[in-house]
Amino acid sequence: MNEMRLKPTLIAGAMFLALAATAHAQGTDLLRDATQKAVSSNPDVTARYNALRAAGDAIDAARGAWLPRVDLQAGVGRVDDRITTRTPASDGMTHNGVALQVVQTLWDGLATRNDVDRLGHERLARWFEFVEASEQAALEAARAYYDVLRYRRLVTLAEDNYVQHKYAFTQIQSRVRAGVGRGVDLEQSGARVALAESNLTTEIANLHDVVARYQRIVGEAPPASMPLPAAMRGGVPATASEVVAAATVRSAAVSASIENLRAARSAATLRESAFQPRIEARARTGAGRNFDTLADQRRETSADLTLSWNLFNGGADRARVRQAANLLNQAADLRDKTCRDVRQTALIAYNDTRKLTDQLALLDRNVIAIEKARDAYSQQFEINQRSLLDLLNAENELYTARRALANAEYDQGVAHLRTQAALQQLTVQLGLRRIDADRPVVDTSTWGAEGDAPARCPAGAVDFPTTDRSELDARAQRMATSAPAPAAPASAPATAPRR
Repeated sequence: MNEMRLKPTLIAGAMFLALAATAHAQGTDLLRDATQKAVSSNPDVTARYNALRAAGDAIDAARGAWLPRVDLQAGVGRVDDRITTRTPASDGMTHNGVALQVVQTLWDGLATRNDVDRLGHERLARWFEFVEASEQAALEAARAYYDVLRYRRLVTLAEDNYVQHKYAFTQIQSRVRAGVGRGVDLEQSGARVALAESNLTTEIANLHDVVARYQRIVGEAPPASMPLPAAMRGGVPATASEVVAAATVRSAAVSASIENLRAARSAATLRESAFQPRIEARARTGAGRNFDTLADQRRETSADLTLSWNLFNGGADRARVRQAANLLNQAADLRDKTCRDVRQTALIAYNDTRKLTDQLALLDRNVIAIEKARDAYSQQFEINQRSLLDLLNAENELYTARRALANAEYDQGVAHLRTQAALQQLTVQLGLRRIDADRPVVDTSTWGAEGDAPARCPAGAVDFPTTDRSELDARAQRMATSAPAPAAPASAPATAPRR
């Protein structure tokens, strides 16, 4: 008999779990679609991608200095000379011609090589910035998705709160009209209805704002039905120390700062080339009438090897070397600052997931307890054992508790997303495709920080602060023991019979 009774319960539980899993799967699919649209169309992401492509073009432009420069020259003109020691004193000559000149740089103090190296590091920095922008765009879209869910839930709670207060107001109004209620209770209940309606208006306005934000980020309005996605818990290390260590290694922002440092180092080396000579090979051939303003010359061919060496430039080259050294130090400072920021972000996000897990259980217990108290107050109010103020306060307390629970639920989902983004794996967890998926611009399979890893970045993680609740319970028990015993309630005076 017991087995027969348990089977429907087990079947109902299994069906509920299956429906919940299906809803979570649908919510995850909708979240993936929304974030994919945001990553593909976000102006910041596309701007970073175009900056990456421009950085590749800059490398090609710099490499052009290794190839010969070919110039075609053509001209026509007239020269008038006046020489007083010659008869006649004035003479003129018309000339024209076409020439082809080839110049090949043989030595520039390694300026081109260092410039190409600098631009290569800048291209890698732009690529890491593009990856970071894609990750942040996905996180922003996911936040917008959760915020729409959050405020739709808060609007529902505010509506229920308004209905409960309106119901209480209607009941009190009926009592006053029947002559068994007090007018002050009606005024008090009306004030609470106005407050509940104000709260509802505020939540509706907040929902409007997050819907507008969702439309800005994703590019379209949110769908009418948006199930809650499954929490993104996969791939997260077990301890806070492992989380911050992984975040430092994986962070695209840190990698970009390292490449900016390397680019600054190459720029500093590039400035040293100004103190070395420049050697070029030149070949020129041309033809014309009175070519190069030489009378009766019709053709000329020449080949030269030239060396130019600047010996003094007003101290500008030395100043540029010092400038590059200071910019190199600045790049190192920004790298270490970026590392600290990334570690803080990852640590806070990870600890939020743990904190909110504990809070949800406590907030759920709080809501259940307040619901029971509110129901008891309602029954006692019906038999005049509770005042209207007690009932209205209990209703407001329940609304506040439900609102706190709803916020904590969505905060926990967002905390998991923030943790995944801090670990640079949110796009991977959601299965998103970046703009460059079909045509990778940069190969970073062998990339490493090597000796350029952040130097001034805290190595450890802050322990999650805990409080010994048993000690707090003991303190409360000691206070209860030392408190004076409550006095016995005085007997109620006899009530005179009504006449």
